[in-house]
Amino acid sequence: MSIHVKNLSKSYGQQKALDQVSFEIPKGQIVGLLGPNGAGKSTLMKILTSYLPQSEGEALVCGMDTQDNSLMVRQRIGYLPEHNPLYPDMHVVAFLQFVAKIHKQDKNKITDTIRKVGLEPEQHKKIKELSKGYRQRVGLAAALMHDPDVLILDEPTTGLDPNQLTSIRELIMAIGKDKTVILSTHVMQEVEAMCDRVIFIKAGKIQRDDSVENITKSSSMEEAFRLATADWLPSHSLLVNYCQFDSFSSKKALKAPFLFDYDQF
Repeated sequence: MSIHVKNLSKSYGQQKALDQVSFEIPKGQIVGLLGPNGAGKSTLMKILTSYLPQSEGEALVCGMDTQDNSLMVRQRIGYLPEHNPLYPDMHVVAFLQFVAKIHKQDKNKITDTIRKVGLEPEQHKKIKELSKGYRQRVGLAAALMHDPDVLILDEPTTGLDPNQLTSIRELIMAIGKDKTVILSTHVMQEVEAMCDRVIFIKAGKIQRDDSVENITKSSSMEEAFRLATADWLPSHSLLVNYCQFDSFSSKKALKAPFLFDYDQF
């Protein structure tokens, strides 16, 4: 497994940001991490990148413990944070040469990475002159420069127009064919389009871990998200989607889900 997480917890005083989280992700799978703000998504990603230590449990990346072998783990991970850390006054090529030097990569690797992410037309421009979409490509190029086994993306499509969004989506899907990809996003359509699997997280706990195919068989991704993360859902309840009933020989489709409490029967 590229990623192995078992009984992972992270506490800040009395507040638990993560609570007994467990999952595994094999190579070649794109996994969407979905949850409301404050659910623990960013904390989980920071632990996987060795930026933050866990309070309990274990996190392994490519068989290596994220704390005991933090330097080696970082060499196997590419990370694109939500706020892309670029140097706007640098030219694209100069910035990627800087990144390649850090990772001890040669000029051929720079050329190959620029080609892979589609930066050839813009490679001689300053980063501040690029569109949001091309800036994301620069960030992806930096994350891919050392050919990592695992790619962690935090809100990679935020702020992109429809054309840019499509291009970045296709790029991530191409990358995910031979790498493990975890992406955090609030855009349900992107998860459905790009991911093989979704992990719903709420209040530091995994609420559902399932394939996109299984989820979308019975509901939309938006409905699955609401059900997995709702605060108002009562215990022992049954969610009936799109119920239909006969009333005086006319069928009416209910637009909102109905909740039936078993305790009433």
